[in-house]
Amino acid sequence: MLYDISLRIGYLYDTPASGAHHILRLLPMSLSDRQRLVAGSITVEPKPDETARFTDFFGHPATYFTYRSSHEKLDIHMQARVSVQALPLTADFSPILSKLPDELADVWSLGPDSPHHFLGASPRLGAEPLIADYARAHLQPGFTVRQIAEAICAHIYTDFTYDPEATTVDTPPIEAFSLKRGVCQDFAHVMIIALRSLGIPAGYVSGFLRTIPPPGKERLEGADAMHAWVRVWCGETAGWVELDPTNNITVGADHIVTSYGRDYSDVAPVIGVLKSYGSHQTEQAVDVIPVK
Repeated sequence: MLYDISLRIGYLYDTPASGAHHILRLLPMSLSDRQRLVAGSITVEPKPDETARFTDFFGHPATYFTYRSSHEKLDIHMQARVSVQALPLTADFSPILSKLPDELADVWSLGPDSPHHFLGASPRLGAEPLIADYARAHLQPGFTVRQIAEAICAHIYTDFTYDPEATTVDTPPIEAFSLKRGVCQDFAHVMIIALRSLGIPAGYVSGFLRTIPPPGKERLEGADAMHAWVRVWCGETAGWVELDPTNNITVGADHIVTSYGRDYSDVAPVIGVLKSYGSHQTEQAVDVIPVK
């Protein structure tokens, strides 16, 4: 599939900011096995005093910019054309859970894709006994790692209600878990904690979801904003598998990756600091249009 993506994020400050530093992670990644960024651009208004680009540890092309003068609003616009193909369906070659530590021990790499980065606590995700109990409750004897991940994904989809009013970007995962409500970020965080509590490496994926459903299928939740899902390391042979607990599906050509990380803190589309006080208003609009 070929997609044209347009994203606009606007901030209106109650009190003008006298200076600011920001990092953007918005452009889709190029991934050798499934996705290619054909063209992409990011524009920011007002024009920054300084702009730089770099690639972060997990391979995402990030943009840094700074303001040294006063501004009362910030408008960000990203446009991209991306080619995406679904990964082929394969048999489940993941080990049973008791064999996974042996396969982890055989991984010596500490590169961006190393499962060792996604096994322990991360900035937003620590141990949560209640979520660990939830994970263990859905274990079945003889289940493979992939079967465990798919079972937890399905139970989160069934047990939780998609509710954009229930949580904010800063809501702790245990609060969303207790509410059994939230959005894709919450579902992904809960699933990651659940898997890590079992010794299964799991990470956070930020991206986009197509807005136009295939013929005969219902529209997927989360299609009017940036989306989030989970990647799970299923052993040396199976590698990484991506699952979407918001919609209980295996990730395919409808999902467009912008960045990988341990949790939301690694992939936040806009982060930074500004010199101001008071609150601000935020608007976001996303269009993901299939070209062919």
